[in-house]
This record gives sequence, C-alpha cells and structure tokens, in this order.
Amino acid sequence: MIQANMGLIGVGTMGSALALNIAEHGHDVALWNLDLAAVDGLIASAGNLASRLVRCETVKALVAAIPTPRAIILLVPAGAPVDIIIDELIPLLSVGDTIIDGGNSDFRDTVSRTKRLEAVGLAYLGIGVSGGSEGARRGPSIMAGGTAATYASIAPVLEAISAKYLGDPCVAHLGPDGAGHFVKTVHNGIEYADMQIIAEAYGLMRDGSGLAASEIAAVFRSWNRGALESYLIEVTAEVLAAKDPTTGEEMVDMIVDQAGQKGTGRWTVIEAIRMGQTASIIEAAVGARVLSSQKATRELAAPLLVPAGTDIMIPISEQDLQSALIVGRVLAYAQGFRILNAASDEFDWSLDLARIAEIWRAGCIIRSAMLDDIVAAFRTDLHEGHLVLSEHFINVLTRNIAGLRRVVSAAVLKGLPVPALAAALSWFDTIRQARGTTDLIQAQRDYFGAHSFQRIDANGSHHGPWHSTSDV
Repeated sequence: MIQANMGLIGVGTMGSALALNIAEHGHDVALWNLDLAAVDGLIASAGNLASRLVRCETVKALVAAIPTPRAIILLVPAGAPVDIIIDELIPLLSVGDTIIDGGNSDFRDTVSRTKRLEAVGLAYLGIGVSGGSEGARRGPSIMAGGTAATYASIAPVLEAISAKYLGDPCVAHLGPDGAGHFVKTVHNGIEYADMQIIAEAYGLMRDGSGLAASEIAAVFRSWNRGALESYLIEVTAEVLAAKDPTTGEEMVDMIVDQAGQKGTGRWTVIEAIRMGQTASIIEAAVGARVLSSQKATRELAAPLLVPAGTDIMIPISEQDLQSALIVGRVLAYAQGFRILNAASDEFDWSLDLARIAEIWRAGCIIRSAMLDDIVAAFRTDLHEGHLVLSEHFINVLTRNIAGLRRVVSAAVLKGLPVPALAAALSWFDTIRQARGTTDLIQAQRDYFGAHSFQRIDANGSHHGPWHSTSDV
C-alpha cells in the first residue's frame, strides 16, 4: 500500500535529522533501519511530524510504500553497507526509480555504482551532505552528482530542505556520477585544514602564552566579528567557553587529545597526489590527527625528547595570530579549489567553482564570510584559475603574510608544533619562487638514472657531463 512520497534507509543521527527535515517540508517518508528501534524512537520523538513518518518492517515493505518512480535515500556507513543495500534494492525496484546515496562515499565507488545501476534501468545520485546533524535537520549544503535528468527529478525536495543564503538554496547539480561526492570529499579536506590551523592557534595561546580556555574563547569571539567570521570560529569560541558540569573545570581541558577521522581528509590528499596537485596543508592536518592517536608514544617521548633552547616564547600578538589564520584559511581554500579544478579536467566534469563556493556559504561546516570573496574571484578572470592570484587575495596575503611568518617562527623557536600553519607558509613561499631548487633534483636524477633534463637556453632533452669517458 502506497503510504509515502519517498524512502530513507539508515535512521542514525544524520538519517533521523534529514527525515524530519524532509517531513517538515511536506513529504511523507518511508523509513527502514537495520535496528527498527531507531525508527520507533524517531517517530516517538517527532511530535507533529510523526504522521509523515512511515515505519517499514523490511526493505521490501519500504519499496512497496512508495509510488513509482521511486526515490530512496541511503544514509548508511560508506563502503560495503551501501553495496549490501543496493543489492537488496535492485530486484525490488522498477525502471526509472532512483537511489540517492547521501553518505560520505568514495567518489570512485559512486562512479562504479552509477554505471551498474544505469545498466539495469535505474538512476543513481551521489550527494554530499554537509552541516552535521544540525545542518541535516535545519538545512544542509548539498553537493549533487548524477545525470541532469536524475537531479531534476529530486531537485524540488533538495532545494526545499537545503540551507539558504540570502534566499539562494545551497544545493547544486555539479556534474555526472561521482562529482558531488568528490566535491564533498574536498570540502571535508578543507575542513580538516581549517580545524587544524584553529587548533594550532589555540595551542600557541594555551602553551605559549599561558592563557586559560575561557580567555582564548574571548579572542575567538572577537575574531568572529571580522575577516575570520565563520562557523568554525564561532564553534571554537563556544566550546572553549564551556564548563564541565561534573568538575566545574573548563570542558576542553577535560578532553583527551586524540582526534578521530572517517577518511575523507585522507582521500583528498590521495586524490590530489594522483592528479599531481599539492594538498600540503590538508596533508599536515591529516598527519596531525594520526599523531594525535599515538598518545602513548607522545607521553613516552615527552620527558625524553626535550630540545635545548626552547624555554623562551617570543610574544605573539593577537593580530599576528589572526593574520596567520587568515593566510592559512586562504591557502587551504586555494589548495582545495585547485584539486577540484584538476578533477574537473581529469574526469570531464565541468565543475563550476564559483557555484561550489556559493553553496558552501550556508549550511556546511566550512561556511565563512571569506566565501563571498572567493565567489567574486571565480566570477572574474583569474590567472590560470589560481585563487591566490586574484587581485583581492593578493592584497589579503600581502597584508597578512608577515603575521604568519612571525607566528611560525615563534612556534618553531619554542618547540610548539604548527604543522598546518608551517605547511601554509612553505607552500606560499614555494609558489612565489620563479626559480626554485628542483634544478638540482633534475641533475641528481640524470646523474643516477639518466632521466635527462631541459636546459634554460635550448630546447629538447639533455644530459649532464657527469659520466665522461675519463671516468670509465
């Protein structure tokens, strides 16, 4: 018996929030979860939206509850669980039905699943959903990949439930098959970088200047009223100001310094390397999380690896720290968009970088005031698409780079780790060098492998005089 407009499989934190969002916008949603208690709990707590939520005992019952052409959203863990559900759905669905993967799937899996489903007459849409559970409930940023026709069939729902920026829905069809999931992956890579540089600034104030968390919260609160205005700066101020209800201590001081990760940051780095792009700031952030997980080793090393000459902390001004964060954020965005541009060329996606920046302006984790300037930069004629070569960001970097230099220098002299900020500075100094040092690397490669090199004064491939006849 038809009871719903669409289906949703996977009623976890994100699935529950998205189901309520869809229901609130006038759609009846058929629900199934491996543990049906989660569905019962959601319906029991849904208030006046409960009547729009349909509990289904089985996947087969969920399919039967939706009219054709059906649209079924999957919000299950990425990887094998997605394939298991797809395998169960295929024999139950009709030609023209659509499966929508709203999880953090590897875009390469999305590409292969799209081909597989299209071969049997079904449609597949891979959508990146950013904003956490609160975003899913109140309005996320949505990055969609699939055919234009498939997107058009579900667009009214996605536009209704998405975040809005000055009335503009923060959702877009970005390209075929895996385009949406790839953009979400890079979004998460930028998120890793932004969170890490914020944590490094916090560490410098805590361990370098001896400030309490509540004092640092005030600094972040003031920054959120300026160029750094963003969701992550706002969140940082709030969590640093929070008190532990059990001990009365500052909450952040009671938290073990080990961070988890679900793989999207690592995927960003891997894909960047595959395409010959630099993701050094994101890579530093991923590496920092890996090292954080090795807490036992760090505790063992702390009293043993004590370098001399790190007992003095050069004072760091709030202005310099702010400048460091501004530069770090600009360069993290710049690296992320270069990766997106490279993927667009590699996979023939025709990604609209300005539109991507637009749909990140509300709902998503990396939303910030800076995205307005990024949109404007991409709408103008950039030098080879490099964000850092736009007139606006040249001026931003010029004004703030000295602050980043002072911050990194002070951290290094004190022995405090700032891997992402240091990577940002190194990337900036490398990209502005008209002549770098890889001439020597090319000479070395030619010496031991006869790989050849190009000369500055002649065309073609050349070899050096390393192995003359007199050496034989």
